[in-house]
Amino acid sequence: MNETPPSLLELTTYLMSRTGKVARGRLADRLAERGLRLWHMSVLAALIDFGPHVQRELAARLAIDRSDIVKIVDDLAVAGLVERARDTTDRRRVTVTVGPAGRTLLDRLHAEALAVQDDLLAPLTTVERRRLAALLRRVYDHVQEDVGAQRPGR
Repeated sequence: MNETPPSLLELTTYLMSRTGKVARGRLADRLAERGLRLWHMSVLAALIDFGPHVQRELAARLAIDRSDIVKIVDDLAVAGLVERARDTTDRRRVTVTVGPAGRTLLDRLHAEALAVQDDLLAPLTTVERRRLAALLRRVYDHVQEDVGAQRPGR
């Protein structure tokens, strides 16, 4: 028997958590078919949306541990999706730039993410989807403000 207790169904935070877990799992499964993880997609998106980054700043932007970002960027570089260049004045600084293949791949991944989203939101009308997106964005922005305030140096 796999029935959710009604008292949990009354909690929006519970519903968000469970729905988010399903959404993440579906997208992660799609990415795994290509040998990728969500962090790979996140790094490509950040590089395309914000331009080249020093590796440690990319880690900070995406809240990825510095040791993990090295592995993620390595994976993307080996696949020919990003390029790395050492700073000539400071060899510790590595700048990461997305390559043409990375741009093409992110376009495909974005289309797949939209397909997952469409499947997940199938019970909602277009108007309801827009409303849900707007409400979630407000909550997300609020949570991000809290996260930003908790980071040292801010």
